[in-house]
Amino acid sequence: MAADVEPSRRLAVAAGWPLGIALTSWHYLWRILPVHRSEEDGTPSEDLPPALPPGVEERDLQTPGSGRGPLLHRRYTVRVLDSHLGAEQLIERLAADPNRLAPWQVARFRKTTGQEGRLRVGDEFRVHMPGPWDGPVRVVHVGATGFRFATMKGHLEAGQIEWRAAPRADGVLCFSVESWARAGDRLSALLHDQLRMAKEVQLYMWTSVCERVPRVAGGRIGDGVHVLTRRVPADAFDAVGRLGAP
Repeated sequence: MAADVEPSRRLAVAAGWPLGIALTSWHYLWRILPVHRSEEDGTPSEDLPPALPPGVEERDLQTPGSGRGPLLHRRYTVRVLDSHLGAEQLIERLAADPNRLAPWQVARFRKTTGQEGRLRVGDEFRVHMPGPWDGPVRVVHVGATGFRFATMKGHLEAGQIEWRAAPRADGVLCFSVESWARAGDRLSALLHDQLRMAKEVQLYMWTSVCERVPRVAGGRIGDGVHVLTRRVPADAFDAVGRLGAP
């Protein structure tokens, strides 16, 4: 499989940037979903990404050790009330088709390696987003209540992201998107950490994913989406010799 889209597709994606960014900005400004944001100082001992499971193909992966700037450990969480699905049932449906949650204005998952309708370690997707942020990911973990992607060369970010669901003692279903990532290169670092454009597009994407969970689960959203960001400075990340990075 080619690691990058063919030139004709790249031109088509680039041609759609202005419209895609305009749609994203419009929906971002007019959304009514409550989003509760908080930020904390992170540490290498608590916020490095999980180690890659044994046997995972590491070729072409873009790890935090090869990234730029601070490491951002982010968790987006939503509570689903009166869910018709359990955690395993929800993840089974999302694994069969991640586009069930992906807002069309912001992102679409196109499978480039692997069988449609099922998710296996080693499967690959290209996530198309408005603007220059789309990029490839590889599935590195699949479990009953969650699955995890790692970014590949050419992605805006260098790291991992996980979708997971879990029941609470009170019967509420919790869904979260958790990411551990640095910017993939200098330009990405500028867009993400200095101009904050990529950071806000990412925020809108993953909060929109959380917002759509009740539609799939057959329930209703609780008190909005909670977003926690823990920031590990680049020098602190580098000081540990990139230990814990896959």
